[in-house]
Amino acid sequence: MSGTFDTIVIGKGMMGAAAARHLAVSGTSVALIGPDEPRDWATHDGVFSSHYDNGRITRTIDSDSDWARMARRSIERYHGIETRSGVSFYTEVGCLIAAADGGAYLRNVDAAARGLGVSVAHMDPPGLQSRFPYFSFQDHESGIFEARDAGHVNPRALVAAETVCAAMAGASVISHEVTGLAETADDVTVTTADGATYQAQKVLVATGGFALSERLLRRKPAMQVLARTVLFAEVAEADRGRLSAMPSLIRNGPTEAESFYLLPPIVYPDGKTYIKIGGDPDDLQLHDEAQIRSWFRGGGREEAAAHLARHLADILPDVTPTSTYFSPCVVSLTETGYPYIGYVSSDRVAVLTGGNGMAAKSCDEIGRLGASLILDGKVDDDGYSQSFAPVFA
Repeated sequence: MSGTFDTIVIGKGMMGAAAARHLAVSGTSVALIGPDEPRDWATHDGVFSSHYDNGRITRTIDSDSDWARMARRSIERYHGIETRSGVSFYTEVGCLIAAADGGAYLRNVDAAARGLGVSVAHMDPPGLQSRFPYFSFQDHESGIFEARDAGHVNPRALVAAETVCAAMAGASVISHEVTGLAETADDVTVTTADGATYQAQKVLVATGGFALSERLLRRKPAMQVLARTVLFAEVAEADRGRLSAMPSLIRNGPTEAESFYLLPPIVYPDGKTYIKIGGDPDDLQLHDEAQIRSWFRGGGREEAAAHLARHLADILPDVTPTSTYFSPCVVSLTETGYPYIGYVSSDRVAVLTGGNGMAAKSCDEIGRLGASLILDGKVDDDGYSQSFAPVFA
């Protein structure tokens, strides 16, 4: 099989699928290339993606105004994407951020919310316990609660919705892993694992942590790919009713080890309902593609899962999980703290990567920014104060 396109997007994940949708809607011919989720992670020898999950927090409230804007612009498009694709991915249960009362973190969150006109409720310690009786907060903690346009998204379904919309707009969706990229003066040739080749005038590489692969880019992005472990706690049927209105929660503690995020009860593909909690006690860096693949096959870290179980017991003392399990994930941290969106060594191959652990909710806007680079030769970053220019190692 072969084909020729204006643009090829490599990486059928959250940023890549969104970029392909925006490119296709613009009228350009585009192919979105990337494998489907493997059935068995432990035996899979190909690439992985961190969107293989049913729950990610979405909210505008953030301590950084640019991340808040990326989120806001994406959230405003959720309904349209769901309607066009016929795929539902968003659940509005609100999002609560808890942190030290009177501290800089909550002040920054409040400033970003006010700057975007987002309606939030400020809660002192008694207010937190009154509004969210199932949570157990410390006496010095206050919160900011965003009730509307916040909650959680299903990343599997969001990628599916973006992909459906891209295909409806004319994009070709090719479900194979890319094994090579060859750039010439005239075009770029992309080779997939089944031996097929595809040509394009421009290529956008949106492969998350796998942007470190030496098979794709002439220059490696300067970023750290960190192994993460997430814990899933099965919710007993007797608890589901009283926890049905639980919001997503971000707890900003005095240290990274004392900080975590929590997703409310969500139904997963096995038919069971789980609360998800994440926030590793320390960092484990993955230095190359082989280490990333091995990490996903390995299942996560027991010590990180135990750390998360302690946080879960502290914040939800009256909830006893029916069962628990843990799973691997990765985050890609850029030197700037923002996504990398820019050309690599010519105006033919560009990179779109670096979610910094915050991009799932904002993927449609990040995809739009990547598409604007391909279409206009520069990123349409109106409204943002920081640069998205990539830094290379």
